[in-house]
Amino acid sequence: MAIHEAAQQGYSNESSTYQRGRPEYPADLLGWLERDLGASAGAAVVDLGAGTGKFTKLLARLGASVTAIEPVDAMREQLVQAVPGVRALPGSAERMPLEDACVDAVACAQAFHWFANEAALREIHRVLRPRGRLGLVWNVRDETVDWVAAISKIITPYEGNVPRHYTGRWRQPFEGQDLFTPLQRTVFAHSHVGGFDQVVIDRFMSVSFIAALPDERKRDVEARLRELQEVFPELRQERVAFPYQTEAWLSERRG
Repeated sequence: MAIHEAAQQGYSNESSTYQRGRPEYPADLLGWLERDLGASAGAAVVDLGAGTGKFTKLLARLGASVTAIEPVDAMREQLVQAVPGVRALPGSAERMPLEDACVDAVACAQAFHWFANEAALREIHRVLRPRGRLGLVWNVRDETVDWVAAISKIITPYEGNVPRHYTGRWRQPFEGQDLFTPLQRTVFAHSHVGGFDQVVIDRFMSVSFIAALPDERKRDVEARLRELQEVFPELRQERVAFPYQTEAWLSERRG
């Protein structure tokens, strides 16, 4: 399985930090998952690139029969602990250990940009039943807020060639293809509320390309993040509300 080095190393190093620091998903998303994606009770659903199981847990709440596929062992171990009893398998977007036309929906949360390629689309098409649906979900930071933009300014210089959602390159495989219908977007307001260490430090130390840095450079990034508390009073509060917009993109299998 071909996994980007930053994902393999970073997520292996900081899987527990990822589990602590990553936001959950807005309650309003549940209706979209059930109604639009078709992840309703009894439906067979794949959580592709499932990470530590934050999204898997949401799908399981709907009563769907969920198969979580995650290539990084450390992340999958966290998932099994977080969502006991879920079927969790090693695999990649280009090679899922599943039969043809066996699931009603495939969901990718915080993940599709890692494997946005034609081979992945063909594999997703293969495992979906006719008219099965593909849902892509991201919690996107609201950088219109000054201190959120300041955080991005600290971490972005480290990203290198790591695939990122904000570039929009993940849309390219959908252009000029006949496997899926055009993507439709729905947006939900969201906020991750918690202590500064959880919603800022753990959140950004678990970013793949930060987590993959040598320890000394990681300490430097953390120190710079902590310095933001001296500039922005909001970050000195006992509870910090980190603003997000949750983007939910939907497409249907053709053929």
